[in-house]
Amino acid sequence: MNADHSRRQPPGLFTIGQLSRRTGMPVRTIRYWSDIGALPPTDRSSGGYRLYDAASVARLELLRTLRELGLGLDDVRRVLERETTVADVAVDHIKALDAQIKGLRLRRAVLATIAAGRRPPTEEMTLLNKLARLSAEERRRIIDDFLDEVFGGLDLDPQLRDRMTDIRAELPDDPTAAQVDAWVELAELVADPEFRQRLRSVARSGAAGRAEAGPGREPGAYLFFVRKVVGMVGEARAAGIAPDAPEAAGVLDRLLGPADRVRRAEVLARVEDAGNAQMERYRQLVAAVNGEPARPSHAEEFAWLAAALRAHS
Repeated sequence: MNADHSRRQPPGLFTIGQLSRRTGMPVRTIRYWSDIGALPPTDRSSGGYRLYDAASVARLELLRTLRELGLGLDDVRRVLERETTVADVAVDHIKALDAQIKGLRLRRAVLATIAAGRRPPTEEMTLLNKLARLSAEERRRIIDDFLDEVFGGLDLDPQLRDRMTDIRAELPDDPTAAQVDAWVELAELVADPEFRQRLRSVARSGAAGRAEAGPGREPGAYLFFVRKVVGMVGEARAAGIAPDAPEAAGVLDRLLGPADRVRRAEVLARVEDAGNAQMERYRQLVAAVNGEPARPSHAEEFAWLAAALRAHS
């Protein structure tokens, strides 16, 4: 029967079995591709067997390559039917793979954080799991909502705004366990209504200062004040001057101008809000998520200033 079958097979054509031996692909796979129309037979033998030509061999090799690259059946069919090009499909597929790779890297970083044993409580493990499932768009929305609620509609010093709102919503493609750990803590912090209210108060105070006539409106005025506090208070502390010492009153006069109980009360309120431990932690976490070195902390200088203001008001 095999000899009779081969005599009735036109030259230059292959049966499914011959095609299988030529390409190394299983017969059942070739038959499947043929059944769904991705590899239509060129002809049929007198006995009704499907036959394929050299072009079918090339088509089958392309089919195998596209599937090994992970393309779906619809994309493979569109390429084979010349509805699109391999290059166009490759571009779309690269984008999809990039998204998958980012997700896998993030999951790996989350697992590394869990393996480090830094967050054993159940609620924090739940938060880690939630972060692992969040898309980049959802992570971006968490930060955007926070920034809108806290800083929206306020006329902030541009340099201060940049420092307070410079949070990259997306973790890097290959985040470290420390960055994931910081992002989880940051996401928890910015969701805290009390922290949002406190930070909004600090931002509002800064905006109110810019609305007043006189110095303080120019860009960088806030950072200039910080440097001034760090310099003057640093010298006072180095000289051993306690916040409640008489000499501290002179430091306040040089720093803030002539004594004005109302103005100093406002400065004290701002310093206490800005010097809150959560505020300091917020700044540290933002730097950690952004992969930047931690900014120097001036908590001790501002704590001295707050104590001096309370003692000499």
